[in-house]
Parts: sequence; structure tokens; C-alpha cells
Amino acid sequence: MKLQKLLSLTRQAIDAYGMIKENDKIAVGISGGKDSLTLLYALSYLRNFYPHKFDIVAVTVDLGFDNLNLEEIREFCKKLGVEYQIIKTQIAEVVFQVRKESNPCSLCAKMRKGALNDAIKELGCNKIALGHHFDDVIETILMGMLYSGKIETMMPKLHSQNFDGMELIRPLYMVKEEDIKAWRDYNKLHFIQCACRFTENCATCGGGRGSKRDEMKELVAEFRKNSGTLIEGNIFKSVHDINLHRVIG
Repeated sequence: MKLQKLLSLTRQAIDAYGMIKENDKIAVGISGGKDSLTLLYALSYLRNFYPHKFDIVAVTVDLGFDNLNLEEIREFCKKLGVEYQIIKTQIAEVVFQVRKESNPCSLCAKMRKGALNDAIKELGCNKIALGHHFDDVIETILMGMLYSGKIETMMPKLHSQNFDGMELIRPLYMVKEEDIKAWRDYNKLHFIQCACRFTENCATCGGGRGSKRDEMKELVAEFRKNSGTLIEGNIFKSVHDINLHRVIG
């Protein structure tokens, strides 16, 4: 995927859901993976010509693992001309040594979210952008229906319930994961992996085989093999066009 397509799809989502307003200061949550860094790349280019003036700052929450090297991300941000902030925490020590959690991902995610929100408030940001993409959206819809018995989706934007004035946005909402991978390969980009080795086999955070999200990825792959983009497109549309007279709940 070339830059023009990435920017076009990103802008379509931003415009469709009104994600960016004049003089927004947006924190881009950076994990070091392909999704968050692709998002940073797209927003860094869009800010040069988007009709609403906005600024961005890249933010990484350092969980405190010894083997985390963020120099590649620092250089990446420098090339893009983006401010980069690293939030130092002791989350790893709390989760693994103090609490000794057998299933640490939930607690880690909550603490990471809290640290991120506190930090971006101090930076003067009013929005945070995360790298969730089109596949994440339709997988979430399917998981809700098949495993929770309800119809819901990953929203393109939403207001924080815990931090007044803070809004979360997902500018890659219309970008498919295969396009992100194509962008990565086309540009020969290399991204870092999570420093937590627990995630390699964790079904909760999608790092191991057998997670519900892995099941949904396989299901979507079957849809694409048999019907092209028809079914995935209809899944996406289904949460935009709901006939309330045909819904019992």
C-alpha cells in the first residue's frame, strides 16, 4: 500500500466520524508495533494539509522491563518531526513481583491506561489516538455476537468517562490490517515487539494461539476467501444501519 491510499483511508475515517477539530492536540499511543507507528506516520503527514490545524505528540508507556529498547521509535519520531514522550512506570514490578498475577494482562492494561491518561493530560492533549483498524472493528462485532450475545462495536471515537474533556479516536478505522502490512513491507519498516514475554502465549491479549480474537481472524479470512469483501463490508455496515423496529432488546 502506498502513502496516498493510507492517507486517503485515514482521512475518510476522520471526516466521516468528525475525529479532529481545529487546534486539537492529539497524543498518539505508541506501543512500537505496526499499527501504532503506521497511525503516527499517517497523522504526521495529514497535519501538513488537513483543513483543521492540529498537533500531535507520540507517547509510549514504559512498563519497566529491562529489555525494552525505544531508540528505534525515538529515531522514527525524529524523522517525522514529531515530539516523543516516554512515560516511565513500575507497572511490570507491581504486576509480576508485588501482585504476582497469574493472569497479568488485565491489570497491566488498566494501569497502563491510567498512566497514559495522566501523562497526556499533563502534556495538554485533549485527544488520544489509538491504532485500532478495520479488522479490529469487525472482529469485535463478531466476538460480541458469538461470545457475549450482544450487538456492539469498537467505536470510532468516544468521550472518556474518567477524564473530563478527553476523547479517544481511532483514525485507522477504515484501514484493513492487510493494507497496514503491505505498507510496512513496501517501506521495509521494522517495528519492535512488546517487551513482556507473557504476551507471546497469552490468549487474553491476543498473543497466543486459541484466543477468541484469533478465532475471529480465521473466520474473517474464510469470509474473504469465499466472498471477497462482501461479508466483511456488511458486518461493518450492520452497526451503522440498525432498524430499531426489528430489534427486540
